[in-house]
Amino acid sequence: MFLALLAVQTLNGLQLGILLFLISAGLTLTFGVMNFVNLAHGVQYMVGAYLAAMFASFTGGFWSALALTLPTALAFGLALEILVFRWLYDRDHLSQILATFGVILFLNQGVKTIWGAAPLSVPMPLALSGSIPLMPGLLFPVYRLALIVVGLATALALYLLINHSRVGMLVRAGSTNAAMVSALGVNIRQLFMLVFGFGAMLAGFAGALVAPILSVEPGMGDNLLILAFVVIVIGGIGSIRGAFLAALMVGLIDTLGRAFGPQMLRLALAPAAASQTGRALAPMLIYILMAAVLFARPSGLFPVKR
Repeated sequence: MFLALLAVQTLNGLQLGILLFLISAGLTLTFGVMNFVNLAHGVQYMVGAYLAAMFASFTGGFWSALALTLPTALAFGLALEILVFRWLYDRDHLSQILATFGVILFLNQGVKTIWGAAPLSVPMPLALSGSIPLMPGLLFPVYRLALIVVGLATALALYLLINHSRVGMLVRAGSTNAAMVSALGVNIRQLFMLVFGFGAMLAGFAGALVAPILSVEPGMGDNLLILAFVVIVIGGIGSIRGAFLAALMVGLIDTLGRAFGPQMLRLALAPAAASQTGRALAPMLIYILMAAVLFARPSGLFPVKR
């Protein structure tokens, strides 16, 4: 029984880690390359989920909705960059935080106005709607396994793009010395715009992927945004490899801590006290980890090489 529960919770932790990676990858690029603090990254995840729900209601299928969501999320991110964010690049971080917090409030109210406050749902694709046996008596949803596979494939594609392509070379150079890259003839503003739009598309992609298994509702990206910032602090700002590994760490620690924390504390405490203490400590584990990493390695576990 313990092994079955451990296997299920480990897969759930990997799924959460993959979701956090898709969100934090765009956020760490935006922060690392552009030195821009974007608190509104979580609402781009929310907008992606709402777009998937809207397109699914129009087309009647998940795959067609996903195909339409990706370019729309990209266009939405580029529109935000042109209309709002590019005017904040030269401002201090406090101004960026206040402005992007205002974008959060505006978009949360915007989705309520357009789609209402009631949660929406997206139909599960039929090909991925079943479950497969992991061991005797243990079934796991195929769609959740597919999320893990898609996330791993996306991580590999991002690694190849960032480390083995000309665009990735420019992004890495821009994160190191944007002024020098601009002096060499690269349109750094256009590079920033593309990075921002790509990050918004990744966040929208994550929202579309989780729409069939989670309720699509206003504010759904706020808590994940906090976890995404924890991921990039632990992994190292601007590091895709760090975001990937840190996201898996955070997903596993958070999920396993919530599942097994009270049981572990029962070895030293009474059952009632262990249950109460475990429920209180489990949400704090990732923040304790972040504090320990900041104390030992302020630049993160896997910082970008300068």
